[in-house]
Amino acid sequence: MRTQRLVSSGGVIFRQSDGQYEVALIYTGRNWGLPKGLIEKAETAEETALREVREETGLEGEMVKKIGKISYSFTRRKRYSKTVHFYLLKYVGGSLQDHDYEVAKVKWFPISKAIQTVTYTSEREILKKARNILGGETNSRKPPVGNAPAHSN
Repeated sequence: MRTQRLVSSGGVIFRQSDGQYEVALIYTGRNWGLPKGLIEKAETAEETALREVREETGLEGEMVKKIGKISYSFTRRKRYSKTVHFYLLKYVGGSLQDHDYEVAKVKWFPISKAIQTVTYTSEREILKKARNILGGETNSRKPPVGNAPAHSN
């Protein structure tokens, strides 16, 4: 069986609220996870991350930095090998209600709760790396990426 290679990009969009970092997770009806999607022609991995976060969460983000990548294989009528690049995005606007039809629900989670909630271990590791970049659970010290608006959705 031949293996088709896929490359996607996604994001961990964060904000600060009540002295802690929160990240937005998507629920597909089966799994909680991070927004991501295939990189389109003439699109960079960074552009894809911003677009996919906007489409799947309804939120606008500002690029902070690359977190890392994950790779996995799966079979759906044929075998796929997929790599997903993840970026840290600072929330700058938008509404959780504006997500697209592929997503059943979007919700803000404190980052420690998000780590417990995501379905896949590889995305859990991406969230842990994001937490380390942000400097921990809370914003008790000045974050390396500035303050994101704290709007409730």
